Amino acid sequence: MKVPIRILVINPGSTSTKIALCEGEKVLEADTLRHEAAFLQKFPRIWDQFPFRLHTIREWAFAHTDHASAVIGMGGLLRPVQGGTYRVNTRMIADARANLQGEHASNLGCAIADTLAREFQCEAFVADPVSVDEFEPLARYSGHPLIRRSSLSHALNLHAAAARAASGLGIPLQQTSLIIAHLGGGISIAPIRGGRIIDINDASSDGPFSPERTGGLPLQQFITLCYAGTHSEQEVRKLVMGRGGLFAYLGTNSAMEVELRIGNGDAEAREIYEAMAYQIAKEIGAAATVLHGNVQAIVLTGGLAASSLLVRWISERTKFIAPIYVYPGEDEMHSLALAAFRVLRGEEAAAEY
Repeated sequence: MKVPIRILVINPGSTSTKIALCEGEKVLEADTLRHEAAFLQKFPRIWDQFPFRLHTIREWAFAHTDHASAVIGMGGLLRPVQGGTYRVNTRMIADARANLQGEHASNLGCAIADTLAREFQCEAFVADPVSVDEFEPLARYSGHPLIRRSSLSHALNLHAAAARAASGLGIPLQQTSLIIAHLGGGISIAPIRGGRIIDINDASSDGPFSPERTGGLPLQQFITLCYAGTHSEQEVRKLVMGRGGLFAYLGTNSAMEVELRIGNGDAEAREIYEAMAYQIAKEIGAAATVLHGNVQAIVLTGGLAASSLLVRWISERTKFIAPIYVYPGEDEMHSLALAAFRVLRGEEAAAEY
């Protein structure tokens, strides 16, 4: 009897780990393993969480299957790479453990996938990691030679949304010219030409503010804040990424709660939420200049794309540029499963990191 192709998918996030078991393109089981924030605070660094996360995921995996054809994890802040599916190797794990381009839970993905793949005696992969870099030369200039712009983004969802939009438009992906906005805890807005992310804001330090990040800040005031002696470096980093944006203004990173306040007549919440939409729209407008105004569609995706209020405000300011497509959610688990499936079926060659 032929053994079906089963793929275990692992996506570590800040306070949860998404996990799924797929058979071919079909999801057999999926779950979100939530980790209490108070419990995670016991671990000083992300990699201190590795044994705990691995144990939790291993228990789930072996409770749901006795075999896997491949294990694929979310790719983290690795070296700059082209988009695609990569075999996990020792160099990748070493770079992830070194937090090469920053410390984030996604860095755990490749090592967890590798460990479980060894136990299942199969291959381990990552696909379209956060560090996918397809920038064109002019996008790399920051304004000072000591600082070089780099590409760190929600590449997995951006590539998936671009492929979906191309299908909807009836155009080959290689012939598309799109602006895709991933709207979530962090916000990435990219001009995408021919399926390649040719420029993007760094969601950890640039672009619009988001539910928990400041986005770009007035530089002179920020320098003054950094040297005022009121915050440590770690506190400033947390202020920018984790305790910024909606959280800093309104004390919550929940868009649902903000919209509930707006519905109850909170004028301040409404103005701040609309300001976020304003900044998103402004970034979309900037992305249009990268494409010389040749934009076939604007795609709004990610969790916040489910907000009809936010989508309406963004659309009112950007619909003159191109038709707007809305794909709520990120569908990262399905995208990862499909990436591994394509490699196993021989439709795509896995790259070496």
